[in-house]
Amino acid sequence: MKIFADSASDLSKAYYEEHDVHLFPLRVEINGENFDDVVGIEPIEIYNNIRNDVFPKTSQVSPEAFIEAFTELAKSGEQGLYIAFSSNLSGTYSTAVMMREQVKEDYPELQLEIIDTKCASLGEGLVVEEAVRLRDEKYTFDEVVKRTKFRAEHAEHLFTVENLDFLAKGGRVSKGAAFIGGLLNIKPLMHMEDGKLVPIEKLRGRKKVFKRIIEVMAERGEDLSNQVIGISHGDDIDAANEMKRMIVEAFQPKAVQIEIVGSTIACHTGPGVIAVFFENKRYED
Repeated sequence: MKIFADSASDLSKAYYEEHDVHLFPLRVEINGENFDDVVGIEPIEIYNNIRNDVFPKTSQVSPEAFIEAFTELAKSGEQGLYIAFSSNLSGTYSTAVMMREQVKEDYPELQLEIIDTKCASLGEGLVVEEAVRLRDEKYTFDEVVKRTKFRAEHAEHLFTVENLDFLAKGGRVSKGAAFIGGLLNIKPLMHMEDGKLVPIEKLRGRKKVFKRIIEVMAERGEDLSNQVIGISHGDDIDAANEMKRMIVEAFQPKAVQIEIVGSTIACHTGPGVIAVFFENKRYED
């Protein structure tokens, strides 16, 4: 069984290589120069550019990358599973589906499931890790697909950002709201709703947001002590470690995994973002 993932899952290059996951890089453009996420550019380069008022642009995985990989899969006779970035944040999922159908015209026997995770960043990455675990434990293809879909459907994302200006640039908040929010030290708490980033509430100061994240986790999470909790950060490891300390103190989870927000998503959230990922329902055998 072959597992595919895209770079919006914010796992390390080493992870994809060590676990035999075929990576589809999204692309980043800086001053007219294009880079493949993960393999061609490091997240710190994005954060440094943004801090110097250079704002990169992003684009989805190229159709050619899908055609090449799916054709190779068809020729191999293996079954394949692609765990994709939310269709409400990128056209990558839709392009992958179209390219699969194109390959099927020449290779009708192609066995490829494409999952629209409705997830992003390490929320998507934890779904990838679950699929890899199931594959390595020799679950059947159908069971891997079923359980991976369940994991994606019950993934919770809680985000906050240090600076509202980046959300204003992406149209998430108005420029006026961002200006007032900056003056008043307003920090938004957001979550994913049907694969889109949606504000929940606004609080004054990061400490209050972090405390509220713990409260929302307690309200929404199921069996948190047996979960691997994910934390993504926008080049702010100190804040990520503080968030980890609070989560461990509150829930004693099985593990807490910290990753930097990767290049593609960093272009839209900017430095200082903190995101927490967990499950609101556990799969019952």
